[in-house]
Amino acid sequence: MKRPAYPAPIQALVTELKRMPGIGPRSAERIALWMVQRRDSRATDIAAAITAVATGIRGCQRCGFFTTGAVCEICADAGRDPAQLCVVEQATDILPLERSGAFRGRYHALGGRISPLEHIGPDDLAIATLIERVRCEKPSEVILALGSDVEGEATANYLADLLRQESVTITRIAQGLPAGGGLEHADELTLSRALSGRTQMRR
Repeated sequence: MKRPAYPAPIQALVTELKRMPGIGPRSAERIALWMVQRRDSRATDIAAAITAVATGIRGCQRCGFFTTGAVCEICADAGRDPAQLCVVEQATDILPLERSGAFRGRYHALGGRISPLEHIGPDDLAIATLIERVRCEKPSEVILALGSDVEGEATANYLADLLRQESVTITRIAQGLPAGGGLEHADELTLSRALSGRTQMRR
């Protein structure tokens, strides 16, 4: 005897929700049923917002941050200090630094970090475009604001070796971040102190 189940549209919604990070089968089912049962759930508005993000958001051609156009608001801001270029692992690392208020330069998101165990090498990251930006924009300082775990350190050292061939000062943010942690978990004061206490990487 066939067991009763939710209609196909609900099952399909549950399946798609389960694909999101942090949402398990039970949570996905609860969210789907909430959209069905609550008149004020604004399911169509949620669907429209998801569609708008999926079709309208892209990476900035210059730094990799989120934007709806060719370049993001940060790169388009003429008031930013072109002498400082801050390199981060992910685009999501940029906003915490912005909220700290400690940095007014420009950014460059690598799109990850070197991780042999995950089969991520230098060619998989936006390293070539970083070197091109340094040569074209000629900042006086490149700040490596990468995580303090093993992969972050390896990526920072790799970049430092490459950038030493350019006429630029290379600094690393101070280790005010917890060991093994990334920027997304740090509070604004910690990030501000880490930026203020950055040190130059020696040969």
